[in-house]
Amino acid sequence: MRCFVGVDLGSTTTKAVVLDEDERLLGRGITNSRSNYDVACAVARTEAFINARFGLFAGRLAEAGLEKEERGALTEALGRQFRREQHTVQQRALAGVMRGELERDKYAAVRAPLEERLETILDGMNEDIPPMFEAGAPERSDFFRDTATSGFMRRAEGIRGKQVNFDLLMSVFDRAILQVENQELDLSFSANVRPALDRVLAGGGERWRSKASHLASVTDEVAALDLDEVNAVGTGYGRSKLPFRQDQIRSEILCHGLGAHWMFPKTATVLDIGGQDTKAIQVDNAGIVTSFQMNDRCAAGCGRYLGYIADEMNLGVHELGPLAQKSCRNIKISSTCTVFAGAELRDRLTLGDKREDVLAGLHRAMMLRAMSLLARSGGIEDEFTFTGGVAKNPAAVDALHRLVDENYGDRTINISPDSIYTGSIGAALFARRDEGGAESEAA
Repeated sequence: MRCFVGVDLGSTTTKAVVLDEDERLLGRGITNSRSNYDVACAVARTEAFINARFGLFAGRLAEAGLEKEERGALTEALGRQFRREQHTVQQRALAGVMRGELERDKYAAVRAPLEERLETILDGMNEDIPPMFEAGAPERSDFFRDTATSGFMRRAEGIRGKQVNFDLLMSVFDRAILQVENQELDLSFSANVRPALDRVLAGGGERWRSKASHLASVTDEVAALDLDEVNAVGTGYGRSKLPFRQDQIRSEILCHGLGAHWMFPKTATVLDIGGQDTKAIQVDNAGIVTSFQMNDRCAAGCGRYLGYIADEMNLGVHELGPLAQKSCRNIKISSTCTVFAGAELRDRLTLGDKREDVLAGLHRAMMLRAMSLLARSGGIEDEFTFTGGVAKNPAAVDALHRLVDENYGDRTINISPDSIYTGSIGAALFARRDEGGAESEAA
C-alpha cells in the first residue's frame, strides 16, 4: 500500500500522519518533542504507522463478518494491551538506566540504601501497569514521561532519610528519563501486537478464544502488510532540524492552511495556537494561503504559557480549562506575558481572587491576543477553523466563541478532534501532491 507521511515538529509535541493515495487518513501519531529531533520524528512516525495498522486490523475484521460492536470491542481491547506492552518496554528501559546510574562514583557512599529505595519504587511502578490499561481506567497522559514521572514522584515523596531523600531520588530519575526518551526502543506493531493479542484472548472469554486462530492470522497479516512510504514532508517549529531534504520541508503556515481546508473544505480563516506561536491565516477555496499574521517572538497566549500556569498551580495542563469553566466572576487580566505569569498569578491569589476566576480571566486575555492577530490578518470569514493543541482546551474555546460573536456576529466555528494534527495533515497532503518530484529524486 502506497503511503504519504507528514511530520509536524512543534515546540512541545511532534505529530505525524499517514495518508493513502486517495488522501484518506490512515494513521496518526504523537510524542513529546525532544532535544533529539531525529528520535522525536522517528517515534511519531512509528506511532502513526501503528495507528494505521490498527485501522487496517479493524477493516479486516469487518471483511471477516464480525459485527461492528464486537470488532470495536476487540480492537479497543487489543489497543489497550498493545499500549501496555509498549509501556512495559519503556518501563524496563527506565529501570535499566536507573540501575546503571547507581554505578556512578557520586553515588558510591549511598549506593546500597539508594538501590533499595529505587527497587521498592520500581516494583510499585510495575504494579501500577496492569490497572492503567484496564477497560474504564481513569484518563491519563499519552506520554510515558508524564505517567512515569507521576508514578515515581508519588512514591518518592513518602521516603524520608538522611542519606536517601526525595531530591536525591528525583535527581537519579531525571537523568534516567532523559536517556530513555532518546533511546530508540522497539515499540513497533510487529514487535508488540502478538503478546498483546495473547493477553486479550486470555482475558476475553470464550467468544474470542474460539476465534483465536483466525485473529492471530489477521494480526500477522496486518503486521506483515507492506506500507510503502512513497514521500514525506516535514513542517513545524523545528522543521529545520527534521531529517528531511530541503525540498521536503514546507512552511507551517502553508501546511496549517491546507490541513484545515482538508478537514473543513469551506474554511476561509484559520487560527492555530500551538505551544510556541499563534498563527492567523486566510485561505482561498483551494486551501491556498492568501494572507497571514504570526506571533512568533513571544510565547504569550500560547500553549507554553498555559504550561507555566499549570506548573505554578500544580495542575496538569488538561485541568486548566475545566477549572476555568467553573468561574462565576469576571476578572480582567492585563498581561499574558509568559515571563511574569507566575508572579502575576501569585499576586492575584494573594489578593483573594479564586483560582477558577483567575484562570477564566487568563483564558479570555489569551484569546483577545488571538483576536488582535486575526484582525490584522484580515478578520474572520465564514467558515472559521480553530486548530492546534489549545483547541482542546474548553475554556479557550468558550472564550473564542464569545469574542467571535461579539466582534463578527454569527460564524461557523470548526474544531476537529484531530485539530492538533492539522499541520502534519497539510504536510502529508503536500507529500502526496509532490509525489512526482520525490520519485524523480529517487531515480
